[in-house]
Amino acid sequence: MSILKTPVERVGELFAEWHGAKADFIIPLPASGSYRQYFRLGTGGHTWIGAWNADVKENRAFVYFSRLLKNKGLNVPDIYYVSDDELCWLEQDLGDVTLLSEYQQLMDKGDLNAVETVYRKTLEDLVLFQVKGREGMDLLQCYPRARFDNRSMLWDLNYFKYYFLKFARIPFDEQDLENDFQIFADYLMQADTGYFLYRDFQSRNIMLTPEGHYYIDYQSARLGAAQYDPSSLLFEAKTHLPDDLRRKLLDHYVEVFTRETRSVRSDFLKFYYPYALIRQLQAMGAYGFRGLHEQKPLFLESIPHALNHIRLILPALPEHLRIPALKSALQALTENENLRAIGKGSDKLTVRVYSFSYRSGIPFDETLHGGGFVFDCRGLPNPGRLETFKSLTGKDQEVVEYLGQFREVNDFIAHARSMVSMHINSYLQRGLTEMMVCFGCTGGRHRSVYCAEKLASELEKSWPQIGVRCIHTSLQ
Repeated sequence: MSILKTPVERVGELFAEWHGAKADFIIPLPASGSYRQYFRLGTGGHTWIGAWNADVKENRAFVYFSRLLKNKGLNVPDIYYVSDDELCWLEQDLGDVTLLSEYQQLMDKGDLNAVETVYRKTLEDLVLFQVKGREGMDLLQCYPRARFDNRSMLWDLNYFKYYFLKFARIPFDEQDLENDFQIFADYLMQADTGYFLYRDFQSRNIMLTPEGHYYIDYQSARLGAAQYDPSSLLFEAKTHLPDDLRRKLLDHYVEVFTRETRSVRSDFLKFYYPYALIRQLQAMGAYGFRGLHEQKPLFLESIPHALNHIRLILPALPEHLRIPALKSALQALTENENLRAIGKGSDKLTVRVYSFSYRSGIPFDETLHGGGFVFDCRGLPNPGRLETFKSLTGKDQEVVEYLGQFREVNDFIAHARSMVSMHINSYLQRGLTEMMVCFGCTGGRHRSVYCAEKLASELEKSWPQIGVRCIHTSLQ
């Protein structure tokens, strides 16, 4: 197989090689926060998931842990076939229902009892992962670190410093903060770090199937403290569990964990909130990079919830953990009115107009509303086939003039504008605040970019009362 082939082509060929026949369909799945690409393949009434990722070491870790955990009777997807170059693989299709989507539905119904039940089961399973997962674990297979150790912690803390504190323009003394980072990491390393640490144990990585809970995205697993993963789930910004329910679930987890490991509750709780804090700081680094820097709505909306979690965690830290510079910076964050208002949105309608490459898949709707318009530009004249325009994009004047001369291009944009305009009027009447419009072409650099720019410009002129954002996914 040629390395020049697209991920969807690679996955399709791998499936045919394994199954003995081509798939009837291959559908790109929504992108997430990583650079991995997923596809659903189907034939004969059955479906599978195909995955592609350029990071071979990360792929090896995922496949290794999938087989290790499966052999221990834990619910993780079956791995059916891996390409020779380890860039793509086929795995079990676990459907589309996640703990996150189930939580949102149950909360809409006000059914807190059902929420508690599904979370209790999740935390009980976590204890099994933490205890069984470490047995026979080959640390050489872990990536990028074998343990959540001092160096790993400092990576996370500096990620927070550079991508959140600095982006948020919070003043701090660099040396004092670095000193506190070291003190904090040294304190965390006093905990028992001999458990299987999932690393990304959150609701979107937990699949709910008729056969039970299944777990995915553990490729960053390593040895570490047991406190990290339950705090990751219970202090998750996307769910922002009610405080009383979070405390009840923590009590249930600690009861199960101490019984299974014959450990002492007070020993566990001594390190719980410090680990909850470092997990929050790592997450806030991601919110800063993807939200404050890249302006992605889903990450921006998580910031106020993360700040609220920080406010809850700070008073629960042990008094003898002396990190004044870090606490001062965090206090300034929680009191920052601009940050607390981020992601709350307004009553104004915002239309997000995307360009994308079909090779990479339709952009994920980060507002979790399920998507919007998708217009296929591949039937339009393609400037990318002409040597003159290959290095340019749909934003360059030469390409703009080239595409603008074709009647079919102008008609295409006019039809798209007509449909979108009808919905804008409806959305304004209904008080809705988010709309998504996508234009796709083969490479995502010429036709889709041109159409997205044209539509965005026309919408801004026609509806000055709405917000319009134009996002070019293949140009980022």
